[in-house]
Amino acid sequence: MEHTTSLQRVKQAIIAGFWASLASISVGFLFKLWLAQWVAKADLALYHTVIDIISLSLILMTGFRSSMVVTYSQTKQDVDITNIFRYSLIAMVLLTWGLVLPYIKHKLHLNVEYFQLVGIVLSMGFKVYFTNQIAMYRLYAISNRVTWLEPLAQVTSFFLCFYGLKQTAIASLFYSMTLSSLIVALYMYLKRRKDIATPPLSAVHFDTGLRSFMKKSLTASMEAGASILMIYITVLLTITYFSIDELGDFQVVVRPMITYLTLLFVFPIYRFVLPEVAVCVREKRFDEVQQIKSWLTKVSLWISGVFFVAMIFASKPLVAWLFPEQYIKAAPVLMHFSMFFIFMMLNGYQLAYIKAHGYFTQSLLIRLAGIAVLVGTFYAYRLYTENVVAVILALGTGYLMMYLISKLVERRIQQSLNNGQTQP
Repeated sequence: MEHTTSLQRVKQAIIAGFWASLASISVGFLFKLWLAQWVAKADLALYHTVIDIISLSLILMTGFRSSMVVTYSQTKQDVDITNIFRYSLIAMVLLTWGLVLPYIKHKLHLNVEYFQLVGIVLSMGFKVYFTNQIAMYRLYAISNRVTWLEPLAQVTSFFLCFYGLKQTAIASLFYSMTLSSLIVALYMYLKRRKDIATPPLSAVHFDTGLRSFMKKSLTASMEAGASILMIYITVLLTITYFSIDELGDFQVVVRPMITYLTLLFVFPIYRFVLPEVAVCVREKRFDEVQQIKSWLTKVSLWISGVFFVAMIFASKPLVAWLFPEQYIKAAPVLMHFSMFFIFMMLNGYQLAYIKAHGYFTQSLLIRLAGIAVLVGTFYAYRLYTENVVAVILALGTGYLMMYLISKLVERRIQQSLNNGQTQP
C-alpha cells in the first residue's frame, strides 16, 4: 500500500470535511427554512431551547476527544482510555437525567414529554461515545460521512414520524432528533467494528499515564465549555447593552454566519490536525509538523482574505439578498468580524499543536485569557462608541490575543524541544 504523509492525510481529511460540512449545513438550513414556513414559532423555540440545554450538558464530554486522541497516540492503551471515558460518560448522562431534565420540566415549565427528554439524553450520549472513539482511532472517512448523514437522518426521521406515524410537528422533531442520533451512533459502531474490535468493559488499571489522561480530559472539557462561553458572552452583552433590534441582527445574521464559517473552516482543523500532529510528535517527525503548519497557514490566509474582501465590497448586498430589509444593519458587524476570522483559523492549528505536546492546561488558560480580553475590551470600546460593532470588535480582539499568546507558547515548546527537554 502506498505510504501517505501526515500532510497528505490532513489535506484529504480537511477537504473532505469541508464538503461534508457544506452538505450538512445545506440540508439543515433548508430543513429549518421549511419548518419555519408552517410550524408554530413557539413550538420551534421550545424545541431549540430544550436541545440547546441538553446539548450544553453533554458537549462537555467532547472535551475528552482531544485528550483521548493525544493519549492513545502516545500509549495505545485503548482499553483503559475507552473504559475511563465510558464511566465518565455514564456519570454525565445520569447527572443530566437527574438534574437537567427536572430543571427543564419543573423550573423552566417547558411542556415536553418526559419520555422524549430521556430519549434525547440517551441517544445523544451514544452519539458522543462513538464520535469520540472514531476520533481516537483517526477514522476520518467515517467522521466525514457522519457530518452529512446526521441531518439527513433527522429529516428522514421527521417525515416518518409526522407523515407515517401521524405525530404532531413538535413531537416529530423530538423523536426525529432521538432517532437520528441513534442511527448515526449505530452507523459509527458498525463501521468502526469492521476495522477495530470493541474494547471490553473492565476495571481501569490506573498508572501515571492514565492519571495524566484524566487530568487532560477534565482540562479539555473545561476548555470546550470556555470556547462555547465565548460566543454566549457576546450574546449576553448584546442583550444587556443594545436594543432588541440589534439583538435580532446578531442572532439571525451574525451568529449563524460565525457558526457556518466555523463548521466549514475551523472545526475540520480541530478534528483532523490534532490526531496527525500528535502522532508526528510521538514519532518525532517534526518536519511533517512544519509542513502541516505551512500548508494550513497558506489556506487560512487565502480563505480569510477572500472573506475579508467579500465583506468590504459586498456585505450590504449579501445581507440584503439573503435577509429581509430590517437586517441590513448587520452588514457592518459582519464586515468587522471578517477582519479577525484569520485568527480563528490560525488558533485552530496553534491549540492543536499545543495539546499534541501535552500542554492541555496552557490551552485552557489561553481560552480563559480570550474570554477576559473579550469582556475587558468590550467595556473599553464602549467608551468610544455606542454601536453594537463594539461586541464583535471585542470578540475579535479576544481571538487576536489568544493567537498571540498561543504563538508564545508554541515558541517555548519549540525551544524546549531544541534543548532536549521532555513534555509534561
